[in-house]
Amino acid sequence: MPTLPVAPGLRYGVVMARQHISSGSRFEAEIGYSRAVVQDGWVFVSGTTGYDYATMTIAPDVVAQCEQAFRNMDAALRQAGAGMDDIVRATFILPDRADWPPCWPVVKRWLGGARPAATMLVAGLQSEAMRIEIEVTARLRATEGES
Repeated sequence: MPTLPVAPGLRYGVVMARQHISSGSRFEAEIGYSRAVVQDGWVFVSGTTGYDYATMTIAPDVVAQCEQAFRNMDAALRQAGAGMDDIVRATFILPDRADWPPCWPVVKRWLGGARPAATMLVAGLQSEAMRIEIEVTARLRATEGES
C-alpha cells in the first residue's frame, strides 16, 4: 500500500484539532470570532485593523494603523507557531484608495520576504476611525520528521 505524505497540521493522517487564537480584543467576544484559527496546517488570520489592543486606541494616521495591524497579525501568527514569512495570501481593505500607496513601504517591510498573493479592495470598514484592515492566510511549515 502506498504511503501518502503527511501535511503540516496532520499527524499520521489524523486531522489535528482546531485551535482558536485571541488577541484579547473585546470585539472578538462581543461579535463572536477569533483573531486567528489554526486548522490542518493553515493559519487563517481575521481582518486586522490598527487597534492597539493593550490600550484599545487607534492612531488617526493610516501608516501607523498599517504598522499596528501587522504587529497584531505577527503576534497571532507567533501564537499559532507561524511567522510573517509563512503568509501565502493577503487581502488589504481600505475605505480610501488614496491611503494605499503610503502603506506600501510598511507592507514591503513586513511581507517582502514572503511575497504572498495579494489583493487590495476599497470598502467601508466597521468604524470611521479605521483606515485599513488586513487579512492573511499562512501555511505552517512541516516540522522535522514530517513530509
